[in-house]
Amino acid sequence: MKRVVSVSLGSSKGNKTHEVEILGQQFRIERIGTDGDMARFAQMFLDLEGKVDALGVGGADIYVVVDKRRYAFRQILNIVKKVQATPVVDGSGLKHTLEREAILELQNSGVVDFARQRALLVSAVDRFGMAQALAEVCPNVVYGDLMFGVGLPIRIRSYRTVRWIGSLLLPILTKLPFQWFYPTGEKQEKRTPKFGWAFQEATFIAGDTHFIKRYAPDRLDGKTILTQTLRKDTIAWFKAAGVERLIATTPVMGGETFATNVMEGVIVALLGKRPEDIAESEILDVLKRLDWKPTVLDLSGDSEQPPEP
Repeated sequence: MKRVVSVSLGSSKGNKTHEVEILGQQFRIERIGTDGDMARFAQMFLDLEGKVDALGVGGADIYVVVDKRRYAFRQILNIVKKVQATPVVDGSGLKHTLEREAILELQNSGVVDFARQRALLVSAVDRFGMAQALAEVCPNVVYGDLMFGVGLPIRIRSYRTVRWIGSLLLPILTKLPFQWFYPTGEKQEKRTPKFGWAFQEATFIAGDTHFIKRYAPDRLDGKTILTQTLRKDTIAWFKAAGVERLIATTPVMGGETFATNVMEGVIVALLGKRPEDIAESEILDVLKRLDWKPTVLDLSGDSEQPPEP
């Protein structure tokens, strides 16, 4: 049995384990939270090295991407580069492929008509595949990087501007402590709503689950949310806020979805290669065989349970 473990800076309350057959192989998939404890987070990577088929970085990013340039958070990179015997992924491989394809799939299937949407992507440098795909299909997109990443009440209205600002700021920001930009541990459960007007203006809101929940206003009536993780408490929160549709880019397993880093770990384990040796075409080929489609959950009725594929 192949074993994929996501070590997360998030809360341990979200820990879970699931066993599943994928493309004829048995997998044990685990998510282990370290409650924002950076020292424990680092030690777990060393403890699990050589004992599992792939390790995922959860509750944090190694890389953020603008256009074709990739910037590494120095603090996280210094931790994972000590792991030599086991592939380590942060989900950026699927952000480049699966999440980009999810936008196009929603458009082509008619589930979302982006020509009629006012979209808010809370962070373009984190979900860069979504950002680039939205720029192609949606004429009205606000990228929230300056609002929710830096704290400035400034809408970015084009991906060209994201590229320009990112090239100026990311070489500096990625050298600072990661916790300054992303909630970890118990902070992921605390809400500090801001720039509510940006959420209220939007009909389609996309991006990281914790970013959206942390900064969104109490009411999101009639909105469609596209994010990467659907847990039971997350679904209940969005339903209580009045969200009409909730969409996840990853498949449902055991009634919930795992984060992008976990599913990228599954693909790396299937290919049996190190991430740096895997071509984008190989990931796309595996995704085609897996036939993962966005999970769409209608919250306007009684259902709060995403369907298993």
